[in-house]
Amino acid sequence: MNRLGIDLGGTKIEAIIINDQFQVLERKRVPTRREEGYDAILGRISRLAKEMIAIGDIQGPVGLCTPGAIDFQSGALKNSNTVCLIGQPIQKDLESILDLPVVLENDANCFALAEATLGAAKKYGVIFGVILGTGCGGGVVINKKIHRGPNHIGGEWGHHILYQNGRDCYCGNKGCTESYISGTALEKEWTTLSGEYNRVTDIIDQDLYKAHPEWRESFIHNFGKALANVIDILDPDAIVIGGGLSKLDLLYNEGKEAVYASTFSDIVVTPILKNKMGDSAGVFGAAMLGDMD
Repeated sequence: MNRLGIDLGGTKIEAIIINDQFQVLERKRVPTRREEGYDAILGRISRLAKEMIAIGDIQGPVGLCTPGAIDFQSGALKNSNTVCLIGQPIQKDLESILDLPVVLENDANCFALAEATLGAAKKYGVIFGVILGTGCGGGVVINKKIHRGPNHIGGEWGHHILYQNGRDCYCGNKGCTESYISGTALEKEWTTLSGEYNRVTDIIDQDLYKAHPEWRESFIHNFGKALANVIDILDPDAIVIGGGLSKLDLLYNEGKEAVYASTFSDIVVTPILKNKMGDSAGVFGAAMLGDMD
């Protein structure tokens, strides 16, 4: 049976059809154009989905991956970076238009599912998937199935408290991991230190941090402390990192050492892996939702 997955991003909407062997049968992208609002985006997704349903003879659920938390009672999005989607019944609206069930899932869970099934962590059982980019997301996959928990917040490590009464976080709490090691937080901290804006990857790759070595030291320390907390609680078989910051080599040497040094056990063997699927993970994960989760 063919499966259809749709990845709703801030700049593009991507759809993919895969077969039972996870081979790509059809793939297409269209711009999101989020400035046009919810109805326009819904129409764009619907047209793309209908086209792909016809091509792939899709009979089962349509998987939809998107950034943001999901209200499991209403199916609406919360904290989405596409603001016009917040609070909208996108799952119910799409089901009504497509006359097929729609499985809605956040991007971190889709990333973790794809990497656990096809990517860097496919030989492991319990996976913690990290998206480290503009924000700081995470997902738990156990034996190729997403573990959401009864409150649907499984894996939300970005909002565990790293420092009590620390930095303000948009979620309303203080000291969240996301407010220290997300790309947004790191770039803000750099601007405060240096007086100029630079991307995190440039700060590292171009050795700009040498002018303010405390910035890099703080990043590594906080990364280590945050993931060590995950290992102490979940003790996954593997951790796989995605998102824009995943290409930073320091995460897999100095960062890994910082994680191991902060973990409760004296001996830590948890591999910390770079993703293999890149920005394709979300749409592949979405396509797997209906049949595998």
